[in-house]
Amino acid sequence: MLNKTENKGWLVTFAGLAINLALGILYAWSVIKGAIIQSIEKGGSEGFDWDLASLNDPYAVCILSFAFSMMLAGKIQDVKGPSFTAKIGGVLVGLGFIIASLSTNYYLWLLGFGLLGGMGIGFGYSAATPAALKWFSSKKTGLIAGIVVSGFGLAPVYIAPLTSFLVGGHGLQSTMLFFGIGFIVIVGGLAFFLKNPPAGYVPVQNSAISKKKKSKEDTGEEVNTWGMLRNRKFYLMWVIFFIGSGAGLMVIGNISGMAKASLGDSAFIAVAIMAIGNASGRIVAGIVSDKITKSATLFIILLFQSFLMFLSYLILNEDASAVTIVILATLIGFNYGTNLSLFPSFTKGFWGLKNFGLNFGVLMTAWGLGGFVFSRLSQALYASTGDHVMSFIIAGSSLGFCLFLTIFLLEIKSMN
Repeated sequence: MLNKTENKGWLVTFAGLAINLALGILYAWSVIKGAIIQSIEKGGSEGFDWDLASLNDPYAVCILSFAFSMMLAGKIQDVKGPSFTAKIGGVLVGLGFIIASLSTNYYLWLLGFGLLGGMGIGFGYSAATPAALKWFSSKKTGLIAGIVVSGFGLAPVYIAPLTSFLVGGHGLQSTMLFFGIGFIVIVGGLAFFLKNPPAGYVPVQNSAISKKKKSKEDTGEEVNTWGMLRNRKFYLMWVIFFIGSGAGLMVIGNISGMAKASLGDSAFIAVAIMAIGNASGRIVAGIVSDKITKSATLFIILLFQSFLMFLSYLILNEDASAVTIVILATLIGFNYGTNLSLFPSFTKGFWGLKNFGLNFGVLMTAWGLGGFVFSRLSQALYASTGDHVMSFIIAGSSLGFCLFLTIFLLEIKSMN
């Protein structure tokens, strides 16, 4: 009986990973944007006719919609369960992409790719991690969270070349239609494997852990959302998550364009390679945080990420080689990916699993607003200056500020 339970836990974990592999279409935006730019340059009555400063808007709206929908999705997940919530996500993403496939209209893309696509991703994403974490002890929180969310980061490895192939052979509109239908079928099917453990289930490792002194980052308490919002740790974490995710998403959304000059039509390769760094960062951070604490891991990552942003400012110019761009983008993607492993673990450790869906959904607003603000700012700066120099300076400085906040988080982590 014990083996069956453990096997079901791993089944849920890998089902969640697979769902995130599908939902990670968000990170292929730079390839989709490239096709839109080509259409604008080509001209014609049936092509795209968008303002250059607005090119990242569907991506930014998708991020924002993704993050804020997780509050509703998290509450539904807490009440109705992960399978029901993931099915809603598959339908919303599919419907959104189908709407985008029907037109080049800017506002329909905001609705389809942006609003509906983001909501669908939020529903699917919010269902996967809580279900998996409930099957395992706190000793494996970082590892399990890292595995589940790694699918989202790894997705561009196949989505970027697949998107480029489909766009080249069938056009962007047909590609969006194919993705829309595929998402409904694939995510809807995988949702059946997402199950919470039976009532009264306690992971076997917890009995041993309970005899030891608990980490201050894993209190074992169950705190509702109002209690979380009264806790100073939440606001420190929110600001750090806002900046850390925004800085990473800024690079992820523009990497294909930065690599275009060196790689040409093969720029999607940069996206795919960076995705490996993104996904591995989630797993590595999960494992490391289980060993040396989440706060220490976060401090190291923020320090490294800030350094990389300033380094990018110094060496990423029109003469930069494709290899240089890809290496830097992969390392930045690695550091960004750690956020999506560490912050779910922080949420579970500080405030428990009973209200995890809604609690993490509230915290995820930081990810959405960070992505929206930084990607919109980056595109506006690029439209006015023609390069990404100022974006890297702003990101590096902001991440440096986060280092101070992380030290403060370490100092007050035992407070209520």
